[in-house]
Amino acid sequence: MTHEAHRPRTERDAGPGPRPLWRQRDFGVFWTAQTLSVLGDSFALIALPLLVLEATGSIARMGLLTAVGGAAAVLAAVFAGAVVDRVDRRRLLIGCDLVRMVLYGVIPVVWLLGPQIWLLYAVLPLCEAVGMLFAVGYVTVVRGLVGTEQLTEANGRLNATAAAAGILGPLCAGLVAAWSGPATAVGVDAASFGVSAACMVFVRFRPRAADDTPGGRPGLWQDLRAGVSFLYGHPVLRTLTVLLCGFSFLTLGLNDLVIYHLKHDLGHDDGTVGTVMAVGALGTITGALFVARVRRRLGFGRTWTGSVAVCGLAFAGLGWARDVPVVAALSAAFLACAGMAGTCSMSLRQEVTPEPLLGRVTSAYWTLQYSAAPIGAAVLTWAAERHGTTPVALVAGAACVLIAVVALFTPVRRSGHT
Repeated sequence: MTHEAHRPRTERDAGPGPRPLWRQRDFGVFWTAQTLSVLGDSFALIALPLLVLEATGSIARMGLLTAVGGAAAVLAAVFAGAVVDRVDRRRLLIGCDLVRMVLYGVIPVVWLLGPQIWLLYAVLPLCEAVGMLFAVGYVTVVRGLVGTEQLTEANGRLNATAAAAGILGPLCAGLVAAWSGPATAVGVDAASFGVSAACMVFVRFRPRAADDTPGGRPGLWQDLRAGVSFLYGHPVLRTLTVLLCGFSFLTLGLNDLVIYHLKHDLGHDDGTVGTVMAVGALGTITGALFVARVRRRLGFGRTWTGSVAVCGLAFAGLGWARDVPVVAALSAAFLACAGMAGTCSMSLRQEVTPEPLLGRVTSAYWTLQYSAAPIGAAVLTWAAERHGTTPVALVAGAACVLIAVVALFTPVRRSGHT
């Protein structure tokens, strides 16, 4: 038996469990790195749409940029799991951060010569593809850092502090954009990836299972099929994949819709956009902090279904809102529930998937989930420009509620996972 097993009960969480997360050094460094990265990345979340809107005045062009980036992420997701399961994950994460640092860093330098919209359509797809590799790798290493018992708690804390950074980020991004332009805000994002890479150097990951080593692996096609086969064979994951495909189709363009609504419909400036996004991040924090407790109390099915339903109601109300505080409150409600649903589904996937398959299953899951999302973002923003944000938000929100209703008649509702 290990020394940990002989420690007094008072030194452990609640019985013979693992050490509290705050006492685990490697998770702490990893946690810090991701928080810093999100702090900077939240700048780009606002700055890139503002760059397009500033140069073109078109929400459809904003939606097209979102769609192009989303399509690149979906394409990368097809191969991301096979790559992640074949290479050293720590080196992969560091490399992804460094590549994004360079790519995003090009934008403010070129912008010194004047707006170059074509550059955004070149850089963002590359960054989204690399970001998908990072995201799949990120999911696979969390269990290796904390173990299965603390997955939901760890994911909740990662999401909560990321959202906390997301409060400061949009506020600062709005101020920086109003003061010196959105391109400068993108430069801050680039620097954040460099800091994240430096922190990742000091994280030690547990060795992977022996059958997950690069040598002796099957071909790429077999790797790709393995993830899809596991999803298809698991009733809850199979159903979630289908339902989330529809949810992602409806909601990927939400950020563009909110920005356009605030600036075009309500006539507010970049600083207001940043403030609303920051308030929305408060919702993400709330959802992330309470998701583990709610899931233990209600179970997976009711937590996920209820969260998606509230997302739909909040989305439907966004187009009708004419006061900035109401827009901010609805954004916070949407992000809180979207975060709870996302954390639940990610934790469930991490819990039930064998470690050697985790990268490929995650990759297949995200590929299928987001396969229609880029088209959805383009359609949503095109419709908003043509018909206005109010009817578009109402229809999209009602469709999200319908997804939650459909889930009540599937294995998701009956899931026994807590």
